[in-house]
Amino acid sequence: MANYAAAKRVGDFVFMSGIVAVDPRSRHVVASYDDIPESGRAALRPLGYVTTQMTVDVFEAPIVAQSWFVLERIRQLAEEHGGDMGDVFKLVQYFRHLHHYAPYNRVRALFYPDDPPVSTVLEVTRFLPGDQVLVEVEATMYKPLA
Repeated sequence: MANYAAAKRVGDFVFMSGIVAVDPRSRHVVASYDDIPESGRAALRPLGYVTTQMTVDVFEAPIVAQSWFVLERIRQLAEEHGGDMGDVFKLVQYFRHLHHYAPYNRVRALFYPDDPPVSTVLEVTRFLPGDQVLVEVEATMYKPLA
């Protein structure tokens, strides 16, 4: 979305820029379960999401789908830099609406089933890139160079 690196290694640390749920091909903000791959929808179903009930999904889908998309992108960046989510030890999470933290936290548990990372949570009303963006997450990974 902007002219900066998604991630940068500095010694044994990898710093990841704030990740938002924007499909890089279409440049559209993720807004529904249909905007994430089936593997993501399958992972969310055991949590009680992706119900296929429009009256339920219409309210939960934007934040849940964005949460999965952002965390999956962090997982991919960690992998690109030789690590995994276990090496990503610090997250700073920015929410447009703080009540979105609860569903986000349930999704985050998919990526951190045993040992949650160190976290900071902030509510921001003006500094996310566009009104449809509900969450942005920056991450720090520690992975010694081989």
